[in-house]
Amino acid sequence: MKNPIVDGWYADPEARIYNGKIYIYVTRSLPYKEQHNLDVVISSDLVDFQIEKSILDMKTFKGAEFAIWAPSVVEKNGSYYIIFAANDIHKNEEVGGLYVGISDSPSGPFKNVFNDGRPLINSFINGAQPIDAHFFKDEDTIWLFYGGWGHLNVAKLNETLTGFLPISDDIDDLIFEITPKDYVEAPCVLKIDGKYHLMYSVGSWADSSYCVKAAISDNPWGEYHYYADIMGANEIAKGPGHNGVFYYDGKFYSAYHRREPGDSNCHHRKLCIDELEIKDGKLFPISMT
Repeated sequence: MKNPIVDGWYADPEARIYNGKIYIYVTRSLPYKEQHNLDVVISSDLVDFQIEKSILDMKTFKGAEFAIWAPSVVEKNGSYYIIFAANDIHKNEEVGGLYVGISDSPSGPFKNVFNDGRPLINSFINGAQPIDAHFFKDEDTIWLFYGGWGHLNVAKLNETLTGFLPISDDIDDLIFEITPKDYVEAPCVLKIDGKYHLMYSVGSWADSSYCVKAAISDNPWGEYHYYADIMGANEIAKGPGHNGVFYYDGKFYSAYHRREPGDSNCHHRKLCIDELEIKDGKLFPISMT
């Protein structure tokens, strides 16, 4: 494996293992108005990577036209579900938000779960911009973590991923804020030894302040306590962040985007993978290669 793993500009990777293959779902790192679909990068060995383009059937996602961002995918009952953000909405009255699609293949094409084409979430709840969604599968339960603009929400999804259930026996909320210290965007969750580890990006995606931190909780709904810096700018990369994690061939890996030092174009983000070390129930800083 050599970084970057593919040519071209890609960002916001979410990585999954299906049928023995690694699927890395990505945003096209282009100006917002040019982001019209999503791609997936596939490998069987972490050596050779192929790109499958335009995995969304966009005509089924009513009103989703640009700023197609930050996919996450989960398998449930033999179907594959994708969630992504559209249109970079800035207020409730705007069209867009988080859309959910379904497919019988992990590479799509994904069609809207709703026949009328609507998004799952199209408003600001607890101050969170509806972007940067992450599906987390905890046994039979699918949790949704999402949010930009410095606010992180969690929700428990129903069996068809078309609605929400109460968070817990003690919390009746359907969408619950769990924002940890310094959170900006891009949640990613792992469960290790019964504890929930939240990775999230801080700083600004467009400059060298972008980096990844980790926090820990006893429950998916928090409270999450910061404990480590996982990734940050150094001599080989700047702005590393918005990562996904997968387990392959006995090791944990993080897929993430970064830019080369000296490149001032904020859209020139490259897709990379490095090993994620876990010891004594904690995540350790990633050594970028």
